[in-house]
Amino acid sequence: MVERSSKFLLIVVGSVCFMLILYQYVAPGVINFGSPHGYFTEEDEGDIFPTPDPHYVKKYYFPVRDLERTIDFQIKGEDVIVFLHIQKTGGTTFGRHLVQNVRLEVPCDCRPGQKKCTCYRPNRKETWLFSRFSTGWSCGLHADWTELTNCVPGVLNKKENKQKSLRKFYYITLLRDPVSRYLSEWRHVQRGATWKTSLHMCDGRTPTPEELPSCYEGSDWSGCTLQQFMDCPYNLANNRQVRMLADLSLVGCYNMSTVPEKKRAQLLLESAKKNLRDMAFFGLTEYQRKTQFLFERTFRLRFIRPFMQYNSTRAAGVDLDNTTVQRIEELNELDMELYDYAKDLFQQRYQYTRQQERRQQRIKNHILWPSRRTEEAGSRLPTEDYMNQIINRW
Repeated sequence: MVERSSKFLLIVVGSVCFMLILYQYVAPGVINFGSPHGYFTEEDEGDIFPTPDPHYVKKYYFPVRDLERTIDFQIKGEDVIVFLHIQKTGGTTFGRHLVQNVRLEVPCDCRPGQKKCTCYRPNRKETWLFSRFSTGWSCGLHADWTELTNCVPGVLNKKENKQKSLRKFYYITLLRDPVSRYLSEWRHVQRGATWKTSLHMCDGRTPTPEELPSCYEGSDWSGCTLQQFMDCPYNLANNRQVRMLADLSLVGCYNMSTVPEKKRAQLLLESAKKNLRDMAFFGLTEYQRKTQFLFERTFRLRFIRPFMQYNSTRAAGVDLDNTTVQRIEELNELDMELYDYAKDLFQQRYQYTRQQERRQQRIKNHILWPSRRTEEAGSRLPTEDYMNQIINRW
């Protein structure tokens, strides 16, 4: 009898443990056993975001207007977040966060088997998010800054069957270390990816075959070696992040004869820096928790589960010698400079925002403390009066 009871107890305990493990797997990060309420809330957030490096040395000067990023995002109004998704920057994961992981009054409707989710405003059937997983590739596959800024307003007007001149568009994007991103794109192309349905629309037209030649013959470039990938002078993987963030109209789009090569490169880089700086938000693939923090503080939206940092990528598994790394850096010289600039701006924004939060908390505590001191002083008054009476009698 005792043996049967012990077996039954073991089965019950084992079932409970299994259900807890299963729940953590299905909804990682939602439950927090260290929290009295069991879920991640604003009170718990201080534990998941890294402390700013007090020894960080700034490389560039940015005025406060470039560091301050707090937007009163009106999800019930006319505001729209537009996600510029650059290939192999972790945009797919981030895009899923936007449609599945944001705490909203009316969450996005994501149904099994469907590639897109319906992200309506709480008060009407209009979208507040323009992205791959909400509106699809409505402006073309991996549309860049030039395409999106000229396409998004018209697409939304057509989808919602109305003219809206009062919409506010908040552009966001992710950047990644150029060498890692380049290697990840090569691996992706090696497996058969082409992105050949991308439009590359600029100044009202797509580039001609002479302006944008192909690097391969046939349906795809599967099986290409890294050397072959690097040797193609028309490879759009080279300096992809600068090209996709710059205003290509400034250099005659894909017509290389319009502007001299050196001037073209400088114009593209400066344009990409400006557009990145003026965006409502950008994150870095290498800093997931900081990216989460800055997005939440910028738009005053909260994620349900914390971001996870995955350093084991396909790019990380490629063994390279110094010569090859140097060659990739040369091919992506503009991206290297942009990333250096973006990383410094990102770190400064993170430090500035954390400092502002601590300052606000100190002010809040200072306002609360006087009332507490008054209450404590009030509770000591009888004792102080009694002592004064004794002194006066003496």
